[in-house]
Amino acid sequence: MSNLSATTAPQDATVKTKSTTREYIESLLWALLIAMVVRYCFVEAFKIPSGSMEDTLLIGDHLFVNKMVYGIKLPFSDKRILRIHAPERGDIMVFQFPEDRSKDFIKRVIGVPGDQVEVRDKQVFVNGVPYRNPHEVHKESGIIPRDAAPRDNFGPVRVPAGSYFMMGDNRDRSYDSRFWGFVTDSDIKGKAMIKYWSWDSENSRVRWNRIGGVIN
Repeated sequence: MSNLSATTAPQDATVKTKSTTREYIESLLWALLIAMVVRYCFVEAFKIPSGSMEDTLLIGDHLFVNKMVYGIKLPFSDKRILRIHAPERGDIMVFQFPEDRSKDFIKRVIGVPGDQVEVRDKQVFVNGVPYRNPHEVHKESGIIPRDAAPRDNFGPVRVPAGSYFMMGDNRDRSYDSRFWGFVTDSDIKGKAMIKYWSWDSENSRVRWNRIGGVIN
């Protein structure tokens, strides 16, 4: 009897160790799977690297993007499901940069499918009517002629079906649809939602007043 209990104890310990290890591995795999699903379908974090959206978004702002509001993009397809609503004028949207889809850009929606967009001496017109957004800024007073660059005088152009015309709030210092064209629905990542962190690298400090701010 003593020999039997002496030989079974190590076996029980081995089984228990294997069971615990398996539980840890399974828990880790489930956690990774859930994180991937959340990131792909619902929310993703982004960091602002440039000043094209100043003063709405500053360099060093970290934000969450709602990936479900415009619909969940099916893997290996351009189709979307469970769309709450299509992008609207005024939305701040993250998308794959059309000239290099390995990069993500963030701009404001100015024109939706069917809109006619034009810029005359810095003033944006949508469907022939002046379009003013309270967040837009102009940090340069000079006007660039149409034949020199499209920054201050552009169009008119008609936004194609399934596409969007994007501009940065920092209008004089934004590389946007005036230069490279439209964003297609398949390149959309999601709608900017909230700032969860903000770091001022120039002054090495946290911008506490920006944390938690809803993005409009």
